[in-house]
Amino acid sequence: MAISLTEAAAAHVRKSLDKRGKGEGLRLGVRTSGCSGKAYVLEFVDTVQPDELVFESHGVKLIVDPKSLLFLDGTVLDYTREGLNEGFKFDNPNVKGACGCGESFTV
Repeated sequence: MAISLTEAAAAHVRKSLDKRGKGEGLRLGVRTSGCSGKAYVLEFVDTVQPDELVFESHGVKLIVDPKSLLFLDGTVLDYTREGLNEGFKFDNPNVKGACGCGESFTV
């Protein structure tokens, strides 16, 4: 089981952590939300909890709780810029469908 970042995503996270002045890495999770059932949750982590799993990709730690890993295994997180829009893009092989607005997904 694994989760990884592209080099662009890792560079963005490193830059953000440096700007914050602290942090262990990026927590990636899943919560119940939206019309398709699941939504991604991202937040910076200052302290890793004992039950969390840690993956390292391009020198950045990705922290995931065991329940979310069931939905995120194999995911590659990218950071893209398209015109005026920029943000993280999830390439999750477990997704079977997504809502029309792209805010939630189903597995």
